[in-house]
Amino acid sequence: MFDLLLVIFGFGMIIFVHELGHFLAARWAGIRVLAFAVGFGPAVVSWRKGMGMQRGSSEGEVEALLTRARGRPGESREAARSALSQLSHTEYRLNVLPFGGYVKMLGQEDLDPSAVSAEKDSYQNCPVWKRLIVISAGVAMNLVSAAVLFVVVFTMGLETEPAKIGIVRAGTPAAVTMAVNAHAAGVDAPGLKAGDEILTINGRKPNSFNDLILASAMGKRGRAVTLRVERSGVPMPLVFQIVPTESRMTGLLELGVGPAFTTQLWSMPEEKRETPQGRAQIEDFTRLMQRIGLPGVEPGMRLTHVNGEEIEQLAELLEAVRESEGAPLQLRFESGGRVVQGEITPIAELELDIAVMPSGEQVPHDHVLGLAGVMTVARADPKSRAAKQGLVSGDIFERVGNVEFPSVPAGMAEIRANRGRALRVAVARRTGQGSSTETVQLTPSVSRKGQIGFVAQDTNLLSTLLSMPERTLISAADETERLFEPAALRVIDHPGMTILRVGGLSVENLLDVREALVAATLDDFEAGAETAHVELELRLPFGERGGDVVTRSWELKRDELERLHALRWVSPLPAGVFQLERFMLTGGTPIGSLTMGLSETRRVMLSTYTTFARLFQGTVKVEHLKGPVGIAHIGTMIAERGWVWLLFLGAIVSVNLAVINFLPLPIVDGGQFIFLLFEGIRGKPAPIALQNAVALVGMVLIGAVFIIVTFNDIVGLFGG
Repeated sequence: MFDLLLVIFGFGMIIFVHELGHFLAARWAGIRVLAFAVGFGPAVVSWRKGMGMQRGSSEGEVEALLTRARGRPGESREAARSALSQLSHTEYRLNVLPFGGYVKMLGQEDLDPSAVSAEKDSYQNCPVWKRLIVISAGVAMNLVSAAVLFVVVFTMGLETEPAKIGIVRAGTPAAVTMAVNAHAAGVDAPGLKAGDEILTINGRKPNSFNDLILASAMGKRGRAVTLRVERSGVPMPLVFQIVPTESRMTGLLELGVGPAFTTQLWSMPEEKRETPQGRAQIEDFTRLMQRIGLPGVEPGMRLTHVNGEEIEQLAELLEAVRESEGAPLQLRFESGGRVVQGEITPIAELELDIAVMPSGEQVPHDHVLGLAGVMTVARADPKSRAAKQGLVSGDIFERVGNVEFPSVPAGMAEIRANRGRALRVAVARRTGQGSSTETVQLTPSVSRKGQIGFVAQDTNLLSTLLSMPERTLISAADETERLFEPAALRVIDHPGMTILRVGGLSVENLLDVREALVAATLDDFEAGAETAHVELELRLPFGERGGDVVTRSWELKRDELERLHALRWVSPLPAGVFQLERFMLTGGTPIGSLTMGLSETRRVMLSTYTTFARLFQGTVKVEHLKGPVGIAHIGTMIAERGWVWLLFLGAIVSVNLAVINFLPLPIVDGGQFIFLLFEGIRGKPAPIALQNAVALVGMVLIGAVFIIVTFNDIVGLFGG
């Protein structure tokens, strides 16, 4: 709660600074200021010189005095005039809704252009050039305050992630793009590698890893991001031109990389360990360590050796796992003189491609030559909407709407297709007596994502129960993103079939299937054969000849064999359990901090303008924008990283507020600026009817955007 109040206060201060710019400029220009307000709606408290602090607004009392002062001559009128002479024209107020603010000047009201005044100190009687300064002053104050905040941040130092590659997801542009100068550098494998240090992004030296994320997200669709990277053991910097693709998770353009991790495990501050949430997180961590073969490993320990070899970066563990051929690895962890050793068994890597749904939606899809498990509920928290509608963790979907034994892509597509409507599903649920089929009625949310509130996974690790192979896949390993039909369509013709044996070997899950397929085709693959045949033993789903077992010969083509044998191994120890690698980003000297602060102000300005351009181009969507609720939520998370990060967020929000306010849109400062330019050129103001129409359009536009972004913020916050 304290963090939230801190963020709200900070947001209020940014608005205060903006309005202070208008206020000071108006006073300089000789314009009568009637109100200086932080927030919208009715006043909570107000202060006026001559009346002091009071609850609500003092406007009513001032209006009453004005009425008496204009009345008939007498003692009452003279008393009113005397009282008014002691009062300031300006009321300072704090309103109910803290997200906003305004300066009310005599003869100038954004929502009522007809509220003009003939008084000599009114807005209308001020020269146009002075009014242009008054309108621009709020934006100028925000930019100046942002620059000051950035200078403070870079003087104190901002702890952030270095511009270094930590994770490269298989099949993404970062994994499959070959360096432009690969041949000259003696590199024969495509893609960025864990440990690569980024020297420049589009010719500019990055400050942190966030610059890479921003460069890809703000890039034009189809335009490459140019990277120069330094790689250990390579004699020259490598140059990559990588075209970002749209993330199926976020909808933003991305390269497919993550930041670098240290070899030190995640840890928790002492004060949080005894909270219910802290104890639950530590218990989850302990169970994970036991499950993967590392009992006794505790949060905060450091991984020091892999198979007896000392390591310094997590990338070294990932590379050792990838080249392990599935053999167990010996790990050594140390902390304060305590040593724990354990063994992990690498997990077989599956193919990652893009499934194309009937609706045209494209989603990531794990499979082996098209073989994929059935969607299951990995986790449904007791308080989630999914649990309240009848789902429990471990449920396997036998039917979702009209789709039998759906894969994760097919199941989620069917759920989204029925958002806002009742959807009947059948799930296989474990019970004390075995398992039973339960029918549940779900109602997906009305949002675009059609969420229900559970974490979905497939049964790849649990069994060999198969979904129907997807009809069309997009190759994520091919830069041309070619469409292809998976090989599984030639052997799996019913959803819900179960693989029992592959090439005579019994299998228990899809990872076993992958290994059995590799073993059964190894001789043909190494001999360069164009095809290979594998015998599969399958059990038909119940209802199809009562669960009969059938044997089928599966012909695999050369390109399919190459895809199968290119698969490697991944670590059962998630990178997320390690701490991110961080460094202190600082200007070094006062001049360096000032230069960095001004540079960052300019960069954020350009990024904000680019965001609007990308909205029209479709690479950034409305749901990616953050309203007050989203900013507050992000702010509370950032507040946990310390004061410096909160100041950094304040600077970014301040720049964004300046940019948005100066866009040529109705009601905001940019729109008023355009009207003043028009008045200066024309010699008289725009017609009141035109100003009223524009103000109405502006109110509707800003109101609609506010409602949409707030709705998306709440949906994102509560998974609605």
